Amino acid sequence: MTTNIAFIGFGGVGQALAEILAEKKESLLESYGFDSKIVAVADVMKGSVYDPEGLHVNDLLEAVRDTGSVEAYEGSSNLIKGLSSIDTITNSNADVIVEVTFTDVNTGEPAITHCRTAFEHHKSVVTTNKGPVALAYRELAELAANNDVFFGFEGTVMSGTPALRMPIETLAGNKITEIRGILNGTTNYILSEMEKGQSYEGALSKAQELGYAEADPTSDVEGYDARYKAAILSNYIMGVEISHTDVYCEGITHITKNQVQSALKENKKWKLLARIKQENGTVVASVQPECIDATDPLASVTGATNAILYECDLSGPILLTGAGAGLKETGFSLLIDLIHYQKQKKLTKI
Repeated sequence: MTTNIAFIGFGGVGQALAEILAEKKESLLESYGFDSKIVAVADVMKGSVYDPEGLHVNDLLEAVRDTGSVEAYEGSSNLIKGLSSIDTITNSNADVIVEVTFTDVNTGEPAITHCRTAFEHHKSVVTTNKGPVALAYRELAELAANNDVFFGFEGTVMSGTPALRMPIETLAGNKITEIRGILNGTTNYILSEMEKGQSYEGALSKAQELGYAEADPTSDVEGYDARYKAAILSNYIMGVEISHTDVYCEGITHITKNQVQSALKENKKWKLLARIKQENGTVVASVQPECIDATDPLASVTGATNAILYECDLSGPILLTGAGAGLKETGFSLLIDLIHYQKQKKLTKI
């Protein structure tokens, strides 16, 4: 049975997923029985289109890249333009909502409202937005379960590197007592450049030139991005609900080249680390710079790479490394969720 998909938000990540679905359509059907059709796109800047019979992906991508608007797409006589995101969720024939809007992480909006609306209308959601999982995970997970729909958010912590799916499935049976991680590639890149002799300002400028850092890098360098991810790891992996405001947070802006170079001489390295530790049913979480021994598994992670270390009672420490950003990588994280949606659909007949 074909899964109808609606995109809420159609920036780089959404377009990357659309490309992946088109490129891998046959292999996804053959390997997983997953057959999909994109029926709608709604984007606050690019407009909206809806065709219950499906949109031609390549023509849609060409239209948005040529004009900046999905409404330049010309489809069949069934095509409807101008629907709002909420109307697209509630009135389209989509089975799954791909929620990839630009969202305010302080409020989680508009993503939280989009997720809530989808679940209330018996539609599944896959998202890369941190806000819904960091700020409203329990409410949304319960709402999804009560309406027998799927809620996927693999890409919220380490993009296409399965930092959430792996510990839940592959490490099942272990008790994870602590999670330590380099969860922000921008700050890790900056600190790696400072090890090479760059000043903080010079390393940040280079990160911006390469696209690792935004023009306003505050969320990265002050640790806010990693703080939201720490809350997600506690909420989902540890099963203990905390708010991002419960996570102690300190950034790297005060770290100097001299500190980094002095640490190297002592066989140590500076890293911005997230720590989530569980003790007696409670969690203590923090994000802050730490000077760690060069023998620490996380010390060897350089550049814009992310890494996460799970302390397990049975298997011992398990280290996972990979890209924490990138359009294709993040698009892949959504594909991971869609494949698991298909598996759950077979088991529960969503």
